[in-house]
Amino acid sequence: MSPLGRPQPLSLMFLLGMGMASERMNCPKRCSCQYLEVNCTGQQLQEFPVDIPLDTRQLILAANHVSYLPAVELSFLADLVYLDCSKNLLGDDLDFTFIGVAKLVYLDLSFNNLTQITFSTFSHLLSLVVLKISDNPSLVAIEKDAFANNTWLRHLDVSRTGLTFLDTSTIQDLPNLRFLGLSDNLWHCNCSFLDFITWMTESNVHFPDADNITCYTPEGLRALRIPAVEAQLQFSCLTQLYKQDYVFLCLIGFCIFLAGTMTAWLSGICAVIYEFYASKGEEEEEEEEEEDT
Repeated sequence: MSPLGRPQPLSLMFLLGMGMASERMNCPKRCSCQYLEVNCTGQQLQEFPVDIPLDTRQLILAANHVSYLPAVELSFLADLVYLDCSKNLLGDDLDFTFIGVAKLVYLDLSFNNLTQITFSTFSHLLSLVVLKISDNPSLVAIEKDAFANNTWLRHLDVSRTGLTFLDTSTIQDLPNLRFLGLSDNLWHCNCSFLDFITWMTESNVHFPDADNITCYTPEGLRALRIPAVEAQLQFSCLTQLYKQDYVFLCLIGFCIFLAGTMTAWLSGICAVIYEFYASKGEEEEEEEEEEDT
């Protein structure tokens, strides 16, 4: 130590070395750590790793066997902006899982076992720009307001899932959306899906692998590209009547006929009653006149 109290170069190097050693000690087991990054790719992890440095900005858990993301442990990583959990066993309910990582910009949940996306799944990720939930074959439902709070979302991929329907309002209210992956899903191209197809043809969003965005049902439209069936659906949905439509029209006609019949019957009854009391009144007047005379 010098007279001024400053550490000598050797002491300074020792302190730096201790700091680097401390950083390595805080790195999760079987993971590699660099400045603000923790990489645990392909380490056969069964659970979310412990001892992740609290200042971590980028966390990669790809290609493991993690089936659950603990919301409390994640909330300790308040500065996290990049999270890759692809190729794991995540499934069931992810609601409120990401409540403590509001700064997250990139989230990859592809190649998992997700079953549904609700409003509470990503509602706290107000800064989210890239969301990948493709290759989740058990994903069959995305609520219409699932991305209502993700207004910065620019890249969304839901390719190769079990989706058959996607409400137009789910994505058309995302002002910054530029990339939407929809290929190789089981789209049911019926009249309810027509609004979404129309939106696809009119929007400025890029649809990668567009040749594989095809109808799966009904049988007559299978394997046809979704934009190409718009005209057919408009014709069949806007001009053609189905059996239930004929039943509805017959029911309405019968109700109108019944209402008319009842109205006429009530009118007739009222007329008879009126005539009866009117004639009775005249007879009484005549009798009174006779008595007076």
